[in-house]
Amino acid sequence: MGSRNYTPEELSAALASMGVADATDVSRYGSGHINDTFKVETKSGVRYILQRVNTDIFDPVLLKSNITRVTEFLKSKGVKSLEVVGYENPWRLYAFLEGYTSVDVVTDVREAEQVAAAFAKFQNDLADMPPPRLEDIIKRFHDTPDRLRQLDEAVAADVKGRKASVAKELAFVDARRAQCSRIVDLMKSGAIPERVVHQDTKINNVMLAPDGTNVVIDLDTTMPGSALYDFGDMVRTSSAAAAEDEKDLSKVYSKKEYFEALVKGYLAGAKFLNEAEKANIAFSGRLLTLECGIRFLTDYLNGDTYFHTSYAGHNLVRCHTQFKMVESMEEQAAEYEAIVKKYSS
Repeated sequence: MGSRNYTPEELSAALASMGVADATDVSRYGSGHINDTFKVETKSGVRYILQRVNTDIFDPVLLKSNITRVTEFLKSKGVKSLEVVGYENPWRLYAFLEGYTSVDVVTDVREAEQVAAAFAKFQNDLADMPPPRLEDIIKRFHDTPDRLRQLDEAVAADVKGRKASVAKELAFVDARRAQCSRIVDLMKSGAIPERVVHQDTKINNVMLAPDGTNVVIDLDTTMPGSALYDFGDMVRTSSAAAAEDEKDLSKVYSKKEYFEALVKGYLAGAKFLNEAEKANIAFSGRLLTLECGIRFLTDYLNGDTYFHTSYAGHNLVRCHTQFKMVESMEEQAAEYEAIVKKYSS
């Protein structure tokens, strides 16, 4: 995904279409794997971020609509956000966030609390966004029952003859199948409201300034969904003791102190949550982690066609880490629920 090579002429033409004619250097930037991202230096000293949207993944017209609506709404409220300088599909240009930095991995509880507070504020800032409803950029993105359907189809097709080798993994999913529709069902009933949420709540999507202010970036999947999707994925990524593809499962678990920091930071800012949402905060971490494991398992059965892999069985290794994280959260479920109760009062 992404990483296409562009000629200097192509990059210059894209910049010129958005009013930048004095670029002195255009170089690859960041660690993203979906879109092509560049840092732009200019003679005037003004810097930009240039991106080409990956049209294999996103509908660029719908994406432009969402990005411009979200950034303009935040700007109208005086909220620091990404500043769109130009947008000529499939290219877009942002002002460079001078003085802001990001990290790729949570390394202490302070960072966990910061990232949770940042995404809570992001959700809160968008809570009163007026109609119309934002576009569904990726339909049924965190619809866990639909992810189960895709897994079942992959099992039935068994295109690579791998089904027999993953009986244990499939049994793990089956034992938790009844849980998978909880959030979707609560949303259908109206108990959990649809909100504007980010849907990719990794710490490297929060840019931090020395004064403690932050800007949430990578808004491509900002669309309607449950606030619990954002919190659950934070737990999956920010409380993990090991990398997503760690082969030594003895190193894989969910850090309770990091979970507590996430809850503390999130609930301090997410004052809009109703009782049904609060009651499912701890569960959301287990669900989103299980869902991610299901996606890795599905791709493994399908022949590794979606996620980039570096070696044979890479997706299965990723599946194992996610399922081990689920087990760790299940083992600590009572403690995690107590932590949520502590900060909900």
